[in-house]
Amino acid sequence: MEFTPSEEQSAAQGLAARIFGDLSTHERLTAAGSGTDAELWKELCAVGLPGAVEEIGLLGLVLLLEEQGRVTAQVPFAATCVYGLLAVAEHGTAGQRERLLPGLRDGTEVAAGAFPARGGVHLADGALYGVVPWVPWLRDATQVLVADAERGLWIVRTSEPGITVVPVETTAPWSAGRLVLDGVPGERLGNGPEAYAAVLATARTAFAGLQAGVCAGSLARAVQHTVTREQFGRPLSTNQGVLLRAADAHMDTEAIRVTAYEAAWRHDAQEAYEAQALTAAWWASEAGKRVVHAGQHLHGGTGADLDHPVHRHFLWGRQLDAYLGCGSEVLEELGLLLAAGPREEAS
Repeated sequence: MEFTPSEEQSAAQGLAARIFGDLSTHERLTAAGSGTDAELWKELCAVGLPGAVEEIGLLGLVLLLEEQGRVTAQVPFAATCVYGLLAVAEHGTAGQRERLLPGLRDGTEVAAGAFPARGGVHLADGALYGVVPWVPWLRDATQVLVADAERGLWIVRTSEPGITVVPVETTAPWSAGRLVLDGVPGERLGNGPEAYAAVLATARTAFAGLQAGVCAGSLARAVQHTVTREQFGRPLSTNQGVLLRAADAHMDTEAIRVTAYEAAWRHDAQEAYEAQALTAAWWASEAGKRVVHAGQHLHGGTGADLDHPVHRHFLWGRQLDAYLGCGSEVLEELGLLLAAGPREEAS
């Protein structure tokens, strides 16, 4: 397998790094609160980064999400690409792709995902009923990909009668909402459980890439702090305990990154990757929370300041820790998958 980015992937990553770095500043993030930075989202769409994901693949998306995570940029980029662009491109009919993809490419449509399915939504008489307690970026979404109790996928317009969106606050400021469905018609996407499993694996891989960026950003802030802050006349970074903690955080961050890269590469090569996606999700959960805790601790008393930039990395890291299944849950899934024996690789 080859993780070296293509020319197109590198160009897209460089552009994303510049835009996220220039616009996702601490002052703008503070001003955004728990909402979306509309100007940043507009800029990302104007240069065509959401639409580029169809060309640069899941590995390319992981690279872009790393750049988002480094600065904890508050835009529905991951959700729109995973639950909108890639879901429709890979599992939609020709008519759905023609009708739905243009708006997702240019950002006039924003997607969210009611994932994973936990039995809260059911289909009755051709309509959807149920409650999903929290859905990231739902308050911005024009459409939401809903998974029912039978693992069927449904595209639902948030403007439909029978839908209620109640704002909720989550650990990370992800413009989340509580989704209430009361007899809402949905548009079926894909072939049921198989499509559901594929979208969930894609989501776990993508959000693991986002976690790699969050951890890298947290560690970078911790390194900057410890090399400039002095104690007893010398930088904190010269203390062995600080060095070892930072080294462990670096290794954990690299483990998240490489497992996400492997899962994404296998997806793009049309090989089976469910086990690799679960592996990436486990590292993102278990190692991710270790890294963001280390980032806080290496800042000493400064890390306890809720307004300090490193605290935002802590909040994102803890949210991503359990978003699509905490470490013990995905480890159980992985064990069951491996125990079931080898599956045929995707053609």
